[in-house]
Amino acid sequence: MLAIIDTGCANINSVRFAFERLGITPNIITDVDQVKSAERIILPGVGHASVAMDRLISGGWLEAINTFERPIMGICLGMQLLCEHSSEGNVNTLGKIKGNVSQLEVGQLTSPHMGWNNLNVLRPHALTKGVSSDDQVYFVHSFAHQVNDCTLASTQYGQEFSAIVAQDNIAGMQFHPERSAKVGARLLQNFLDWQI
Repeated sequence: MLAIIDTGCANINSVRFAFERLGITPNIITDVDQVKSAERIILPGVGHASVAMDRLISGGWLEAINTFERPIMGICLGMQLLCEHSSEGNVNTLGKIKGNVSQLEVGQLTSPHMGWNNLNVLRPHALTKGVSSDDQVYFVHSFAHQVNDCTLASTQYGQEFSAIVAQDNIAGMQFHPERSAKVGARLLQNFLDWQI
């Protein structure tokens, strides 16, 4: 069973519809006890990191996520929450992926970063199977994870930042795979197929 955590910090319908197009009907969960029956978890997120962390804490999600040993993937803010710290609100996050999140240094470019950009695949991994550096995905964000050895693919927008990360059973995609057409569908299928 694929579960999508609904903390009220994201419009989860587009994520649900993307998986339904792949033939999977996810279970939208609002109670931490529902985590136990999940085989995989999606943590979506939109908005401010400190507000989202407050909701995770008040909903009792921290222990459920920290003790889950099967695949988890964060999308957009959900990915950032899986990292160690975010400068958005100066908040300690879940600490499941090594590295911090800070505001994008975009120079003369528009912020937030919004639109299609190429993925730069840095190393092979089950999550990037069938994806090349010519493929584009759709971003909407102004904070990002700094590239480190958890980074599977990066993107350049004012600076280089992590687009896809993975550590142990935890993965994250800074962009919106559910809004990234065929490439996004391939990436979501890769998550479904990922064996840890």
